Amino acid sequence: EMLESNNIIHFNGLANSSSYHTFLLDEERSRLYVGAKDHIFSFNLVNIKEYQKIVWPVSHSRRDECKWAGKDILRECANFIKVLKAYNQTHLYACGTGAFHPVCTYIEVG
Repeated sequence: EMLESNNIIHFNGLANSSSYHTFLLDEERSRLYVGAKDHIFSFNLVNIKEYQKIVWPVSHSRRDECKWAGKDILRECANFIKVLKAYNQTHLYACGTGAFHPVCTYIEVG
């Protein structure tokens, strides 16, 4: 039914990835934030085709440590975004796995 209505927009943001686990709806700014593998996406709710992305990969040294620990470098040794939370009027709080070394930061949303 949805397909027939022509109201569906396909998003192909990250090739070969389905790691979209974390979502934050910011109605005040009309944004949808999506945490993914090494990225945070910010979608405009008025025009969902408009989006911005922040690239937040794991450091080379952490990725190498992960690989040396026997993990799969392509599937496990990345920064999977797990936490997105509105912190105040101007910032989000975001945390990622950091290839098994969790990392958090504040992101200015303006």
